[in-house]
Amino acid sequence: MIDAAAAAVTELRALLEVEEIDTDLFRGAAAAEGPGRVFGGQVVAQALAAAARGLQDSEVDRQAHSLHAYFLRAGDTTRPIIYRVLRDFDGGSFANRRVVAMQGGKPILNLAASFHRQESGFAHAAAVPQVPSPEQCPSLVDALAAAGQKFPQAMLERLAAFDVRPGPPATQAGDTPRQFLWFRLAAPMEADNVLKRVVLAYASDFALVSTAVLPHAKTFFTPDLQVASLDHAVWFHSTPPVEDWLLYTMDSPWAGHARGFARGAIYDRAGTLVASVAQEGLCRSVPKP
Repeated sequence: MIDAAAAAVTELRALLEVEEIDTDLFRGAAAAEGPGRVFGGQVVAQALAAAARGLQDSEVDRQAHSLHAYFLRAGDTTRPIIYRVLRDFDGGSFANRRVVAMQGGKPILNLAASFHRQESGFAHAAAVPQVPSPEQCPSLVDALAAAGQKFPQAMLERLAAFDVRPGPPATQAGDTPRQFLWFRLAAPMEADNVLKRVVLAYASDFALVSTAVLPHAKTFFTPDLQVASLDHAVWFHSTPPVEDWLLYTMDSPWAGHARGFARGAIYDRAGTLVASVAQEGLCRSVPKP
């Protein structure tokens, strides 16, 4: 009998493996969660999966090293998403792809991704910050319950394939807002290097923009707060070991004009920086009904 975590990971894999329906045209499955707005990480991850198709057949192994995406419209969770890939460039070292994600004939996301063959060169990286280990952090549900926050069912379904453990608040009064969490797949996926990057792209949208509202007496689930991702960028520094613990540290150096900007760094359990993330999101107070 397959346990719930393994079933959720299997379901996530099926969600992220897009179907080719014509040349450079792919279909991403609809999410299993109830009716609502598509999770931004899902659209980014499926678009990256579509962009990577075809490159896997090349004699040169080029893996995604960066992606930049703009969210244009809210997607519908009950409908599949169509991804059109434009092959902008294929060089000896780099390849570039543009992807348009569409529903109902209208674009909901534009993404550009760059792929680079493995090369050696100068190397340095920021040191991993000293934070409590995942074993010292509570589960996400327990942490929210302790803070008196109700966790939406759609979010529970979205995160079912992951073990997520947020750390204690890391922001001092007047300091740059900061938070961190540990995450990993809740069961083995046996993903290749391409799929591991796609999984990380999905998870990179977890909680990032919420960092911008931390100092403003708001929470991500406050009824009079409207929060939505506007754009999203990821730089992959190495293949992320998504089945082991990854540390996601986040800060927000600026918010204003109903927008908030946040940065993220993702480290593996050994302290190696495996990815960097940046995002700007809508953070708007709306009148209570």
